[in-house]
Amino acid sequence: MRNAWIAIFILAGLAGLAQVLPVSNAPPAAAPALALPTNAPGTLLTNLSGYVPDDKYKLRVGDKVSLQILEDRDLPKSLVVADSGELDVPYVGRVTATDKTCKQLANELKAQLEKEYYYRATVIIALDAANRFLGRIYVWGQVRNQGPIDLAVNENLTAGKAILRAGGFADFANKKRVKVVRAAGAEGSGKQNFELNMVDILEKGKTEKDVVLQPEDFVIVPSRLINF
Repeated sequence: MRNAWIAIFILAGLAGLAQVLPVSNAPPAAAPALALPTNAPGTLLTNLSGYVPDDKYKLRVGDKVSLQILEDRDLPKSLVVADSGELDVPYVGRVTATDKTCKQLANELKAQLEKEYYYRATVIIALDAANRFLGRIYVWGQVRNQGPIDLAVNENLTAGKAILRAGGFADFANKKRVKVVRAAGAEGSGKQNFELNMVDILEKGKTEKDVVLQPEDFVIVPSRLINF
């Protein structure tokens, strides 16, 4: 009988203790996540499956691009291709950008960054805005307004049209001996000179004899030997 009473007192004590202690169904707290180093190997920063680097368009002076190194976890930087044809890239400095696609330039920068600064560099370069001007041509001599004329992308600007855009011929222009001077090309082509008879082209409508201009061409309108 004595042992029975002892058992009853023990059970009663356990029941009271259960009422005092709260019962929680919540899962145990997770351990705090550890921040991996930004440039640690194997760190997954983003999913690039939707990004396709441009491998067609070749960059030109005045183009605006955005550059991002994903491992830095910074927002993209807006850069402009300078008149020298270069981009001022963080860590690397000035690099030639003209005549390269975004994909080519990104691959070059990746190699340079991984050589000296990064274990792994994920470089993204995207074209934000293309410069709508391809370059300039220059009209000189006997025209109303001498000087440079902007040449737009995909514009078929001929020597005759350039003269008209320069205000037309001045009073003592030799219309029959207009010259187009073209500098040596990057592909190895030498300096070229064209002589055009603008009387045939502009006054008689023989436009097939006109010359389509390229950036840095000079259109020179000489004076007549006898002015009267």
